[in-house]
Amino acid sequence: MRIFTPMVVGLALGALTVTGAMAQETPKRAKNVIVMISDGASPNTWDAASFYRFGGRGKEAYDKFDVKLYASTHPLNTSGTPTLSNEGAVTFDPERIWDDAKSDSVYKGGTVGDFKGFFTGYDYARTNVTDSAAAATALASGHKTYNSAINWSNNDQKLKHIGEYTVESGRALGVISSVQISHATPAGFLAHNINRNNYAEIGREIVTSGLATVVMGAGHPYFDSDGKPVAEPAEAAFRYVGGKDVWGDLKAGKTPYKLIETKADFEALADGKLDFKGKSKILGTVQNNATLQYSRSGLTAGDKLENQPDLATMTRGALNVLSKDEDGFFLMVEGGAVDWAAHANNLPRLVEEQVDFNLAVEAAVKWVEANSSWDETLIIVTTDHGNGLLLGPDSGDKAHSPIISQGRGSLPLVRWHTDNHTRELVPLFAKGAGSDYFLKVAKKHDGLARYDVPETSWYYVDNTDVFRAAANAFGIEVAK
Repeated sequence: MRIFTPMVVGLALGALTVTGAMAQETPKRAKNVIVMISDGASPNTWDAASFYRFGGRGKEAYDKFDVKLYASTHPLNTSGTPTLSNEGAVTFDPERIWDDAKSDSVYKGGTVGDFKGFFTGYDYARTNVTDSAAAATALASGHKTYNSAINWSNNDQKLKHIGEYTVESGRALGVISSVQISHATPAGFLAHNINRNNYAEIGREIVTSGLATVVMGAGHPYFDSDGKPVAEPAEAAFRYVGGKDVWGDLKAGKTPYKLIETKADFEALADGKLDFKGKSKILGTVQNNATLQYSRSGLTAGDKLENQPDLATMTRGALNVLSKDEDGFFLMVEGGAVDWAAHANNLPRLVEEQVDFNLAVEAAVKWVEANSSWDETLIIVTTDHGNGLLLGPDSGDKAHSPIISQGRGSLPLVRWHTDNHTRELVPLFAKGAGSDYFLKVAKKHDGLARYDVPETSWYYVDNTDVFRAAANAFGIEVAK
């Protein structure tokens, strides 16, 4: 497991005691906040990518961040609809994740098949898990809710998300993803809906509200998952962009957005050379109905589709646009197909997608250091939940054994224990103005010792703290 070492030196009345710059009386205010989410990335997913890229840990851009700890991700409940009560509320005890008592259970998987239980800790990690909608809502609004909710409460009310707070504060909003723009995670920073599967309603809100200055992702109705043109798409193909009429308005220039579709346009945006044709906002749909790369034919990595931009290019393009706002911006970047690969237990493409995400993090860090500073920009890197319970090859005999590196350019040795989400504690990295917020609210738990990290790393926050950290960095007061 990766070794996280936050700048923590002890405990005081149940709260963290921090040193030096971490204990300022007046917190630094951020002009810009960038939240980067590798969807469905369990702790070993991060290591798998680092092992493949570098042969070891410690060389990714986020490894140099000041704050390195963990986050909990459980939902309020797993109902799928508002319950209007506390019935079915999910509780969370991190110690139970590492329980190594033997289990004879069989976990009923989905498309991949069934999985042996092995240990009761695995059983706990695989039950009462969040979906990406509830997790996105927690990250974006600071509220736990039921699975399938997009900024919608268990009391059947809209929830205000960080994108709305951002725009109200005079800043610009950007949301980009490697999957469809109306999929759960990007939707969580752009829209509201009682159910994540109402893609057309969500897409319509995204486009017609004009809330964001930049929106980019997949979901193009006239291309398939291999990036090939579709002459006469079915009505359902338009759902990710709000329906056929909304798409028609986008193409005709009748929305607040300049529509871009080609790889050349995404690259021109990244290079600062795109002609906006009189518009001030950008909506980009790559030439793919599903993802940038993951959903192409085949199962192995490599041989990527040539007509798709990568997430790093999209990140640079978004930053070029958003940074024109003198008041600052909030940008969410999602590596959405990491989750899709984990659901399929597809290790080659899991690593490929995580590496693509890591390169986007590098692009964001380079932008901060070249065009801004860590005194005015906060970057948070995390995931919305684990997926796949990816562990070492002997993890059926030894609880939570780590994956094994086979050197740079080679896939690590692993074993999957589910094809669904998990409630593992997941990595969270932060650097810049306001990053110390996480250290102030983190909780200690000895169970994190099972990740083979020093005691200074036995701390975690909740996913709702990502919203609060962003709001705090901006100096925005929100109701608790």
